[in-house]
Amino acid sequence: MPMKAQPKPIPEPRSEQALMERAMALAGLSLGELSTDLGWEVPENLKRHKGWVGELLEAALGASAGSRPEPDFQAIGVELKTLPLDQRGLPRESTYVCTVPLEEACSERWEQAWVWKKLQRVLWVPVEAVAEQPISERRIGTPLLWSPSPEQEQQLRADWEEAMEQICMGQLEQLSAHQGQYLQVRPKAANARVLTQAIGAEGKPVLTNPRGFYLRSEFTAAILRQHFILPRS
Repeated sequence: MPMKAQPKPIPEPRSEQALMERAMALAGLSLGELSTDLGWEVPENLKRHKGWVGELLEAALGASAGSRPEPDFQAIGVELKTLPLDQRGLPRESTYVCTVPLEEACSERWEQAWVWKKLQRVLWVPVEAVAEQPISERRIGTPLLWSPSPEQEQQLRADWEEAMEQICMGQLEQLSAHQGQYLQVRPKAANARVLTQAIGAEGKPVLTNPRGFYLRSEFTAAILRQHFILPRS
């Protein structure tokens, strides 16, 4: 595991303007340059350190939530999401949002849902992620502070409700990653041996692999296209 050699403590920003000023100051820097500034070590590859880029940016921007079910910047209610981009400038993969509350599926409501709390206000930070490019040379892009439009929220909620209804009915194993226009459910675990409790077909607890909510790459690409000039596919 890459060592973090006494990273400089960075206080949490107290306003969206302060957060954006910090994020804009990072635009154009390489991950190697930012790592040096923070006293971090760059891993040789990201296969065993998938969350490293996000953690680096959280540290650089002063995120405070950690793994708690709150937006990363608690004081101002903003979530941080990095977007790995391919050579065309498009998202390479779907974006993980949070874990799916399998045991609470029947009692949770959209307005209080962890996934909605995290998506109400998002700071998107694009990062180069071309496979052939060394990690230290990959550059940080221009940040974007975003909230879903009423139409986007409506579809996100519809996707969430469809998934949670199936989970509540004990149909988790029939829930496919192909479902959901913007928001999909996929397995979220280091390996298949990781298990958690869920609702079974007969309403009794069963063990299954954890699941996560993910935003489709087509959706995040559409968000970027609203603000930047990008190819259509």
